[in-house]
This record gives sequence, C-alpha cells and structure tokens, in this order.
Amino acid sequence: MRKSSKLLIALVAVSIPATAHATDDDFELWLNPSVSFDLDDDTGVEIETAQRLRNSENGREDTYFARLWLNQQLNDNVTIAGAFERRINDGGSDETRLIQQMTTRHGILRTRLRLEQRFVDDADRMGLRVRPRVGVAVPLDDEGRLTFDADAELFVTLRSNNEGGDDGLTGMRTQIGLSYELNDRLSLSAAYLRDQDFEDGQPDTVGHAPIIGIEFSF
Repeated sequence: MRKSSKLLIALVAVSIPATAHATDDDFELWLNPSVSFDLDDDTGVEIETAQRLRNSENGREDTYFARLWLNQQLNDNVTIAGAFERRINDGGSDETRLIQQMTTRHGILRTRLRLEQRFVDDADRMGLRVRPRVGVAVPLDDEGRLTFDADAELFVTLRSNNEGGDDGLTGMRTQIGLSYELNDRLSLSAAYLRDQDFEDGQPDTVGHAPIIGIEFSF
C-alpha cells in the first residue's frame, strides 16, 4: 500500500469518535467566510471570520471571531503567517489572540504549526497554546479544482489563562470534507468536523459540526 494511502486511512480513522471514554456530544454549525488580497506575488492579506453556532447545554457557547492575517510565501512549499484576532463568546470571557503559524505542503501531505498567545477578558494572565496539524489534500479531477481534504489537529496548552488551569493536551479537532475552486477568485468547502475538549474527572465535551467555508480572492 502506498504511503499516501496509509496516511489517508489513518486520518479518517482518527476522525471516528472513540467509545472508550465517556463524552457529552452536541450538534453545531460552523460557518467560515473569508476574503484575501494579494499585495505582491508572495505576500497577501486575509480577513477571516467565523460563526460557530452551538448548543449551550454542555457549556459550549456560540462563538464569533474576526482575524486579520498577513501571509508570506517563502517558496512553493512553505508559507509563514501572523494574525490578530478578536473573539466574542456568548456568555462572556471574550478573547484577543495573537497568532503565528507555518504551513507546508509535500505532495498531498499538508502540515500546519500554530502558536497562540491568548488574552481572555478577566483571566489571571496570558495563555499560551501550540496547535500542530497534519492532513492530506487529494485532487479528485484533472484540473485540481475538486479536492478531498482530511486533517487532525491537537491542542497543547503550554500556559493556561488561569492559575491552576488545565495544561498539556487539552483538545483534538478532526475534519473530513471536500473543497472546490469555482474560479480563480472563489472557493467553496464543506466538511464534517469533530471538536473534542479533554476534561479531567468528567466526560469530554464533543461538538459535531458541518463546517461551510467560502473564500473570495481579489
């Protein structure tokens, strides 16, 4: 079996919910529209937004955010970026984030490493978190416009926002779906996303969400 096929199977497998650990499961809907502008051949600006509509019975409130990205393509395979984000959470604890990340591509393999500095309103201190992600993007047509996408991402808290808060591995996010480039300026995506928060001494909280993305480029 080819290495790429093995990787794809592994990513799909990790997206399947584990039954060995109790969970509280909720249905959610995530929307992710964005607009990007090229400053030159290698540099771009992106305005990314998200609307995450959730069932609040298990403590997961609706979330809305906007990010301003500056992206720099170092070569055909590596892009670095930085962002400023403001996040609004229903029920309070709104948040500002500074983000730095590096993305790479090697054939169908995609990786992303993201570092976040988190400033939560009324928290004790700045939080620090790293988010490694690995995935695949498999073209499904000769033009490469239709793509099968799958990835898995870990949330590792290096410094919690509150004294005595959880640190270490605190969550995992997996998704599987399709993306399609209608033309050079408009791309659409649709995926199933599973978002799991690891909880100590109680059932993990798991969100199951269709996520719909729309990206405009100018």
